[in-house]
Amino acid sequence: MSELREQIENVIQSEDVALFMKGTPQFVMCGNSSRALDALRAAGAPVTAVDVLPDPRIRQELSAVSSWPTIPQVFVRGELIGGADIVEELAQNGELERTLEEKLGPDYRGAAPERVVTVT
Repeated sequence: MSELREQIENVIQSEDVALFMKGTPQFVMCGNSSRALDALRAAGAPVTAVDVLPDPRIRQELSAVSSWPTIPQVFVRGELIGGADIVEELAQNGELERTLEEKLGPDYRGAAPERVVTVT
């Protein structure tokens, strides 16, 4: 297994909520990434973001790991939730908050600050 794939899998498995996005939460570079981030923020999710733009191999390895072709990709406790459309839909019908509470516990809101990690 490549070191890059190992790093991606480590983020997916070790972070409560991993958002693989174009850009960072402070400098979003894609409308779909922004929509997913906004939905997660509104739900109070403890987001750990990974910018996929610095190296095209990140997207390739991520898609190989998740079998999901597009960015953004949202994972909660190692499980792929989906991209922007799915996360927005889950947020609108209340399922996103239920999923977060179920997987992270009732005190997940504000449990960790939003942060960015790098994979290379």
